[in-house]
Amino acid sequence: MTRLIITLILVLLIDIYVFQAVRTVTDTWAPGLRKAMYIGYWAVSLFTLGTLLLALLSRGTAPNPMRMQVANVLFILFISKLVVVLFLLVDDLVRLTQFLSNTFRGPEKPQFDLSRHKFLNQLALVMGALPLATLIWGMVKGAYSYQVKRVTLQFPNLPAAFDGFRLLQITDMHAGSFSSGEPLEEAVALINQQAADVVVFTGDSVNNVATELEPYVPILAKIKAPSGVYSILGNHDYGDYVQWSSREAKLENLTALKQHQRRAGWDLLLNEHRVFERNGQRIALLGVENWSTRMHFPRYGSLARAHSGTEDIPFKVLLSHDPSHWDGEVNTKYQDIDLTLSGHTHGMQFGVNIPGFRWSPVQYVYKQWAGLYKRGKQHLYVNVGLGFLGYHGRVGFLPEITVFEFKRAGA
Repeated sequence: MTRLIITLILVLLIDIYVFQAVRTVTDTWAPGLRKAMYIGYWAVSLFTLGTLLLALLSRGTAPNPMRMQVANVLFILFISKLVVVLFLLVDDLVRLTQFLSNTFRGPEKPQFDLSRHKFLNQLALVMGALPLATLIWGMVKGAYSYQVKRVTLQFPNLPAAFDGFRLLQITDMHAGSFSSGEPLEEAVALINQQAADVVVFTGDSVNNVATELEPYVPILAKIKAPSGVYSILGNHDYGDYVQWSSREAKLENLTALKQHQRRAGWDLLLNEHRVFERNGQRIALLGVENWSTRMHFPRYGSLARAHSGTEDIPFKVLLSHDPSHWDGEVNTKYQDIDLTLSGHTHGMQFGVNIPGFRWSPVQYVYKQWAGLYKRGKQHLYVNVGLGFLGYHGRVGFLPEITVFEFKRAGA
């Protein structure tokens, strides 16, 4: 309850602070227009506070689409207001510095530059509008702008029969965030167009509960590949973020989710492996349940179990949802795993991603968070995901379908 009160007070203080800029900028407006602006501002603010209160009181319950959309709009407004606050703080700090300077100088009255103050308030509101417009674009356009990325990797130990083998990775679908099947239909068509030898899904098929996946099973069943479609579980797949009535109810949910994936024709790897053979030569695909070095995420995976029986297979690909597994265990204990495929980070669905420069807030949390990494002969690829969670959009790090082509070094 204390945390709830503190959160509400903090949001209210931000609203009051931003309102000072609104008052300053609109002080020359016609009285009727200014009053309408004030009423509109506080109507939205009170709606935000009420919705936030309901959200905090209902934590642990599976969200419905309406709640998620409302939360999405409130998130965008909150980020925009934070930007305004940062600019207002600069103005207030300048004014405070001038006040203190004039105070220590002598009895003369501190000077207040009204024009500069008004300009900085206008600038603050304009800068707050930039993330507002950007995040709205990310919802309308970025969320479904599927990007096909092609990565060619060379391995000296790749069996000659698998030279040119193509593997397609998708991850972090978060089916509960979709309001219709159309975007997934588009994604599935794009996946099949790549004509990969094998398709893999590296976790987080839902946000919270198995029922989110059920309506999309017929669509996902259309994904086809000659060597099959394989999947693993991510941290959101276990129902750990829902308050269940009993342990049995939680287990039933997980069982249902596994059944949905199998009905879609996906071969779910639960700390196990599969072997592909061509012309008497073999490679192995290993799949583990969620394993993270970060303690607030579950650790259900057993790489020892998945690896057992593959010791004599010369080339191995590991599916592991959380990229922290790579440093946490893979490249210290299992150096015969050539490529690890992960997801989980989403690239935080927001950042700058241009040739030669990449930035996202998630890089301060995860050492490996997007794209290809290499250490010695081992590789890690972090796919930024197909769907979205929380913020219903993407800016900079658009939804990704990754196609890998394996080449034998020297071939």
